[in-house]
Amino acid sequence: MRNMGRAALAIVLAAAGLVAVAGPVRAAVSRAELALRWAPIHHQDVDATGSHALGGRADFITRVDFDGDLNGRNNWDRTGEAGVSLAAHAYYSVAETSTHWYVTYLFFHPRDWIDHPFFETEHENDGEGVLLAIERDGSAYGVLRAAVTVAHSSFFSYTPAGSTWSGGRETVDGTLTTQSSPHDEFQHPVTAQEARGHGLKAHPQYAINGDGIVYYPSTVAETPSGSDDRDVRYRLIDVFAEGGLWAQRDTGSLFASLGTFAGDDSGDCGAGTFDCGINSANAPWGWDDGDDAPARGEIATDPAKLSAEYFSIPGGVSRGYAYNPYAGEAAALREAARTAPRTVD
Repeated sequence: MRNMGRAALAIVLAAAGLVAVAGPVRAAVSRAELALRWAPIHHQDVDATGSHALGGRADFITRVDFDGDLNGRNNWDRTGEAGVSLAAHAYYSVAETSTHWYVTYLFFHPRDWIDHPFFETEHENDGEGVLLAIERDGSAYGVLRAAVTVAHSSFFSYTPAGSTWSGGRETVDGTLTTQSSPHDEFQHPVTAQEARGHGLKAHPQYAINGDGIVYYPSTVAETPSGSDDRDVRYRLIDVFAEGGLWAQRDTGSLFASLGTFAGDDSGDCGAGTFDCGINSANAPWGWDDGDDAPARGEIATDPAKLSAEYFSIPGGVSRGYAYNPYAGEAAALREAARTAPRTVD
């Protein structure tokens, strides 16, 4: 066997049972697959009462161009037009370090509305969401360690049962529950949004009260059959897709400023209520909890920094990004965060 090649020798030894032969190596999952695997099962409370509710349609999640254009200033009115689809979509972005993946999800509504006139405002467009921190433990999809949700102008932090992460500069606000999906093989985190104002927290800190929609992550976009539909699939859209949300960040018809959706007070926004705010909703790079150390937008643009601020993490986290398309405009984002007026979502 002196002159036998290494490959031939390995075959002989394997046939004799003297060495183990490794099976096929599974390719690393794509960022789209990672985002789909961890995307929340999402409970949306629905209020179908009042003219601004549109029979519940004002609480349906959808895409920013649901009406076929990138004009944020006509979304309030177009939501109520016959034939306009409110098929379920959500946006995601992924940032990656050597130790963790960070996936941010945006749930968009064309209306933030109320049904009474007292001391509250409504506004065109509404963008709130959640950041998930996933440890790269060598498995295909990693292990979920924590979540930070956006409810108006406040952030709330959660850890799933068994997480090694605990409270840091911010206290943990509750447990992030998980649930199996009827549409795939995975356990997903469960989030929920309130009706009308659409603040987002871990379920059941918000929960469906009467009518509501349960959205499941998928590769297809379904439209709810009505105000009470407990199995609707939503499709994910990459924030960084060609021509996508990030690519449109300087489109004046969609964004009034960096990270702030354009919205006006035309139509019946504010009619019969206290007021209708303008330019009052934010994309992930505009999300801000002004009482916390991370700057405006860093929940999406520098999630490793935010995680290190919010949580106590055994072994810490890497702060160097292997993938983070936001980083190329970090200086512009920091300057926008420093000079931008506070918006209330």
